[in-house]
Amino acid sequence: MTDIYLIEATFEYAEQVWQFRQEVFDYDNNSESQFAGCLSLDEAASAEEWIRWCQLRTSKETCEQTGVDVPSTTYFAIRKKDNRLVGIIDLRHHINHPILGTWGGHCGYTVRPSERGNGFAKEMLRLNLNNAKTLGIEKLLITCHSDNAASEKTILANGGVYEKPIAVEGTKIKRYWIDITR
Repeated sequence: MTDIYLIEATFEYAEQVWQFRQEVFDYDNNSESQFAGCLSLDEAASAEEWIRWCQLRTSKETCEQTGVDVPSTTYFAIRKKDNRLVGIIDLRHHINHPILGTWGGHCGYTVRPSERGNGFAKEMLRLNLNNAKTLGIEKLLITCHSDNAASEKTILANGGVYEKPIAVEGTKIKRYWIDITR
């Protein structure tokens, strides 16, 4: 599938980000991980504010201004044929952190609810593995809730190797590793 490409968070898509946010609120209001890969999108006062936060998070020198210790890059998954934001995925530059190294992992992602079931998550993760390789990440940790069959399928389709289950505050989570060097 080459229907989409990833682009770093940019103001060009601010209006679509805000529509994406509202759609996730409307469809996933009971999900505790509704904004996986979209750190703080639910807390931002505007799309522009959130995109600024994303841009600050890319650098070790500025990420702490947004309340995080580990730099990350947030990417928009854009469908080529109509320039539509179909998903958001992030990539943490390392996981040398107690939460990230245990259950947060290197990346998280959310597909726009109206676009789910079209293979976008699988392609977003595949493309993000290239970004991880560019950063020098050799093995990528990715996790999902044990009852999230769609995410597990996405991880497995991208070479995820199951490691073990863990419990985080009563929630069962599965840990997977993807070898980036292959």
